[in-house]
Amino acid sequence: MTSPLSKVLRTAQRADGTRLAARVLPKEAAVALSYGGTTHAVMMATPDDLEDFALGFSLTEGIISSPDEIDSIAVQDLGTGFDVQIRLKDTANKRFEARRRRLAGPVGCGLCGIESIEEAMRDVPSVTDNPLRLTAQDVVQSVQRLSEQQTLHRQTGAVHAAGFYVASKGIVATREDVGRHNALDKLAGALAKTGIQGTSGAVIITSRVSVEMVQKAAAIGAPVVIAVSAPTALAVTTAEQCGQTVVALVRGNEFDVFTHPERIETGAARHVA
Repeated sequence: MTSPLSKVLRTAQRADGTRLAARVLPKEAAVALSYGGTTHAVMMATPDDLEDFALGFSLTEGIISSPDEIDSIAVQDLGTGFDVQIRLKDTANKRFEARRRRLAGPVGCGLCGIESIEEAMRDVPSVTDNPLRLTAQDVVQSVQRLSEQQTLHRQTGAVHAAGFYVASKGIVATREDVGRHNALDKLAGALAKTGIQGTSGAVIITSRVSVEMVQKAAAIGAPVVIAVSAPTALAVTTAEQCGQTVVALVRGNEFDVFTHPERIETGAARHVA
């Protein structure tokens, strides 16, 4: 795999004048995820950890239920982009083919978007019964530790990160990408590949919490999502329904808990406007 970084020249305006200087930027490439030789999705992504991306996407989108259902993953560099060829084992492949036929639907019938909308608003796995508890210090420390592991962001200032925090171990896995969803999918793949259970800790993200981030985190079993930015209203509703704790707007020692606060030991709450 080629380097995910590229160096370009730019004109830098500074207090002491203007100069021509180099700047490191993250690469962004078209990445096709193909199943059985047929392209299923194309995303603009950082061309790094693409096998993790394919595995994680397959898991968080419900295409497979476990890594054992994948026969092989092969990354092809096409020059203009990357084609990740994923071959599913027989049972998973038959299930996926049936799903793809269902989603194709008739054209021009006035109802052809219904299945896609249902997919977007799919049921989210429940994490209600997960007994995980974190302290306020865990929340603060998890974001600090993730920041320390953002090697691409430190060089470019232009990528998101997703990390997995286990209270007794700290951040046990981190992945970065220009796309926040991609970073989380890569993380899901990394966890599955190393046998780390998503139920054992919290997903930490550097972006806002959209409903897709809640869905993907729940798909790997994570009972807690911690973010540096705010959640959307739909993300909060979805997290409340599936039993997931959403902690967001982590700024230093301060943060907001939007759903299922019983998992975060913060002390007595007082009303604020």
